[in-house]
Amino acid sequence: MEGLIWAAGMGNRLGKYTQDQTKCMIQVSGKTLIEHALDSLSEAGASRVVIVTGFAGDKLREYIGPFYKDLPILYVNNNVYNRTNNIYSLWLAGEYLTEDDTILMESDIIFDTKILLDLVKDPEPNVVVVAKYESWMDGTVTILDEEDRIISFIPKRNFNWDRVEKYYKTVNIYKFSREFSRDCYMPFLNAYIKAVGENEYYEQVLRVVTYVDNINLKAHKLSSEKWYEIDDIQDLDIAGVLFAEDNVNLQLYQNRFGGYWRFPKLRDFCYLVNPFFPTAQMLEEIKSNINVLIANYPSGQNIQNLLAAKMFGCDPSEILVGNGAAELIKGLVNCVDGEIGVVFPTFNEYPERAGYHRVKKFLPGNEDFSYTTSELKEFSSGVSALLLINPDNPSGHFIGREDVMDLLDYLRDRGIYLILDESFVDFAGADFRFSLINSKLLREYENLVVVKSISKSYGVPGFRLGVLAGGDQRLLSAVRKELSIWNINSIGEYFLQIINKYKADYEKACRRICDERDEFFGELSRIEYLRVIPSKANYFLCEVTSRYTASELAGTLLKNYGVFIKDCSSKIGFAGDNYVRIAVKAHNDNVFLIEKLAALG
Repeated sequence: MEGLIWAAGMGNRLGKYTQDQTKCMIQVSGKTLIEHALDSLSEAGASRVVIVTGFAGDKLREYIGPFYKDLPILYVNNNVYNRTNNIYSLWLAGEYLTEDDTILMESDIIFDTKILLDLVKDPEPNVVVVAKYESWMDGTVTILDEEDRIISFIPKRNFNWDRVEKYYKTVNIYKFSREFSRDCYMPFLNAYIKAVGENEYYEQVLRVVTYVDNINLKAHKLSSEKWYEIDDIQDLDIAGVLFAEDNVNLQLYQNRFGGYWRFPKLRDFCYLVNPFFPTAQMLEEIKSNINVLIANYPSGQNIQNLLAAKMFGCDPSEILVGNGAAELIKGLVNCVDGEIGVVFPTFNEYPERAGYHRVKKFLPGNEDFSYTTSELKEFSSGVSALLLINPDNPSGHFIGREDVMDLLDYLRDRGIYLILDESFVDFAGADFRFSLINSKLLREYENLVVVKSISKSYGVPGFRLGVLAGGDQRLLSAVRKELSIWNINSIGEYFLQIINKYKADYEKACRRICDERDEFFGELSRIEYLRVIPSKANYFLCEVTSRYTASELAGTLLKNYGVFIKDCSSKIGFAGDNYVRIAVKAHNDNVFLIEKLAALG
């Protein structure tokens, strides 16, 4: 078995990274792509490797040499790489294909070595490595029959989104037998070049081959194996995360702050989202209007606020809509003068936007990070505003309505704002849930400011929606000036327009979260190296008491199982202790995590 690698292209989309070198000389995780490929071929037992060079070919040949770790390297040069495509590169190396069975691959991919090891073991002589189509993929896809025979190659121009469930993406790794190359592929390739030209793609020949009845081209389907094709700088960034060394992998994921749909195999227990809402019916309604929504500007602030007022039952003058709660938090702390009292550990968005020099810190003196309103009253001395996240993040600590109202009265008498973040209160349970977004209360308590993340509680973080409500018109007017007139998009606006039709479904979703949370708490509590702190939110703060540090546990879950939890090591208030935060997800996801946590015990 030999290897053949195409490495003739210019890689223009990678800009500065390929100005004077070919794509396969780009480094990912401290090693060039060509080294990743050659190491895998060597481990798979290749007897030699043929590399087709072109752009910056001299530099590549000098870098690798005639041997790579005792693996013989042969070079074929495509000196017209700038006006031909990979079909011509393959034609130039055709004689080698007919000499031995061959693993062929493009040079701009990075992949787990296991893929080649499994490919060599595959009893089928002629195999195309494919993966179930996912949204990040681009290029040629295939359709398979019930026996995993490839019945069609679909080029990019013929891609049909209505058939996406049937598609498998080519990974650009193949195994051809010598007989197949000699008797079928190369004759078809020669004929295709003569008929169509040299500026084509080798997949087009495979597409023709599938029309021949006696050709048996099988698919080798991937499951959990990692791979990525690197065409541009975003691809390079994602590949750098997927294939990062263990000691930096977790940090790279954390520093992205979202966008995890680009990593479909990742199980996200870090970010806090309602998994049971929106319903399929609501999503279908949004999809049915997506063309109109994309083609039109959203309304201005006045209309957005009117929709939010309808949603929460207050006056439009008392509420503002933000591009997520984060935008509103920034505007709010910019408009509140003086020192802000914050209970730590906390949601960092508040102190970071205010500036830690303006923050008065309160650290609860108990292992559950709980606190009473009496403690908050004493702590509030000298501040201009007190932040209460209820349930708290990350602890899940909760204060009931009567105590919150008592605190609000106390602060009003002293001219102190209460900033109440109730982003998670809908998950507190039927007997505990409450909201202070109420016109009567807002008019009575001008010191009350309520912040709520719609993204989190309603399960639509991609829409970026949040609200801020208050009775102090001077303050609301100042915050409003901090916002753009078009600060949310039309899809978010449409969500606000139709949400009242789905309130019963939302209530049901919140009840399901409570049920899942209670069951999840019991199961997590059985993990011997975790101390689980009770919570009224859709997450648990857990102390890692033995076996691992918090970072080690988070990193191990990510590396071994693709599970992403929140490592809280860097948060103020933990004093070097080991804490992680774990979100409550749908039942099957929760069961999966419990199994993996138990396995690590």
